[in-house]
Amino acid sequence: MDYEGLQENIRDLALPEIETWENQYSDRDYRILIEIPEFTCVCPKTGLPDFATLTVEYVPDRLCAELKSFKLYLVAYRQVGIFHEHVANRILDDFVRSVRPRSAQLTGVFNPRGGISTTVTVRYPPDH
Repeated sequence: MDYEGLQENIRDLALPEIETWENQYSDRDYRILIEIPEFTCVCPKTGLPDFATLTVEYVPDRLCAELKSFKLYLVAYRQVGIFHEHVANRILDDFVRSVRPRSAQLTGVFNPRGGISTTVTVRYPPDH
C-alpha cells in the first residue's frame, strides 16, 4: 500500500476558528472536560467514515473554549481524509493555539476498523 502524499498538507488545512471567552477565575487551577461522543472524519485510504469519541481535558489560563465554535470546528472534519494519529495532534494543536491553556490533553478512542481499534492520546505541554 502506498500512503505517500495522503497527509502532506494536514498542518496547512483551513478549518473554522475555535473562539474563546475570558476566564474570570484565571487565578485558580481547575479542569474542564469536554466529551465529543460522535466525532467523524474520513479514512484517507478508503474514503470510508471513521467514528470516535474525543475527550479534551484542559486547565484554562486567561481564556476558555467557546463550545459552539469548537463544535463547528470539529464538524469540519466530516469531509477530511486524515489518519487517527494526525487528527488527534491537529485538533490539540489548534485548540492550544486558540485557547492557550496551562495544560491540555486530547484522547481519541476510534471505533474498530478491520477488527482493530485505536486510541490516541496527545498532551500539551508534550511529554518528553
